[in-house]
Amino acid sequence: VQLQASGGGLVQAGGSLRLSCADSRRTFSNNGVGWFRQAPGKEREIVAAIDWRGGSTTYADSVKGRFTISRDKSRNTVYLQMDSLKPEDTAVYYCASARGSATTTRIESYQYWGRGTQVTVSS
Repeated sequence: VQLQASGGGLVQAGGSLRLSCADSRRTFSNNGVGWFRQAPGKEREIVAAIDWRGGSTTYADSVKGRFTISRDKSRNTVYLQMDSLKPEDTAVYYCASARGSATTTRIESYQYWGRGTQVTVSS
């Protein structure tokens, strides 16, 4: 599995970005996928997760109502739509493929990680 996260950038507070996580080897179609983020000096934390079908999602409390995770199985890609961005959303964002097919927020349940993409929200 080779995951590639993209779509990060610099945006003003209140703006939007859409991150994409593509699996170039098309092998995570049966796995749950999560988006994580890590800000400087902080631990990596779950942002959102989705099951293999795309029918079950979960979000960190800090992003509920602002972020939406989705997946396009035909393109083998998982997205993270981020709206109403805040400066505290600034971090490197990573996507990861879970060992199982269900939605999971446990970082130890993820086995493959992509390179991160930087998201910077200015005030």
